[in-house]
Amino acid sequence: MESSSSLLHHSYLSYFNPPKLTKPSLSYPSLMQKFRNRKPTRICSNKMYVPGFGEASPEAKAAKHLHDFFTYVAVRIVSAQLESYNPEAYMELREFLDTNSVSDGDKFCAALMRRSSRHMNLALRILEVRSAYCKNDFEWDNLQRLAFKNVDRSNTKLMREYVLETSHVETDPDK
Repeated sequence: MESSSSLLHHSYLSYFNPPKLTKPSLSYPSLMQKFRNRKPTRICSNKMYVPGFGEASPEAKAAKHLHDFFTYVAVRIVSAQLESYNPEAYMELREFLDTNSVSDGDKFCAALMRRSSRHMNLALRILEVRSAYCKNDFEWDNLQRLAFKNVDRSNTKLMREYVLETSHVETDPDK
């Protein structure tokens, strides 16, 4: 009968029987370098694997889109505030919006900051509002509920349309 260690591949043996550190010359940084050079271990999970996202997860991509959306919302809020109490700053922001896209929120704010000292103040206000809206006013629970509802409704609609197209069933137009 073979021993249990002969059944395992030799690369697993070092995991089960780690080498003993007998040299006092191995310091903490050199040990950390050893761990950094190891290949990452895939952790088993019940979640779906989503290929094609490179270094970012789908959640990270969604967070980036939300980040840019929060900038858009902040620009709308600041614009509405300025329209009522500072028409000159409102016009400056509108002119800047005509030539600069808000699709990349950080790029937009960086360009606004570098325009002039007055624009710098507008950019700082937009950053402040973006942060406050994200942390205090955005309804995260409602987002999740609406996302679930929209996916379910869309899936049901598409499946119903497909069944109706392929089954050649006459439907009553009144229903």
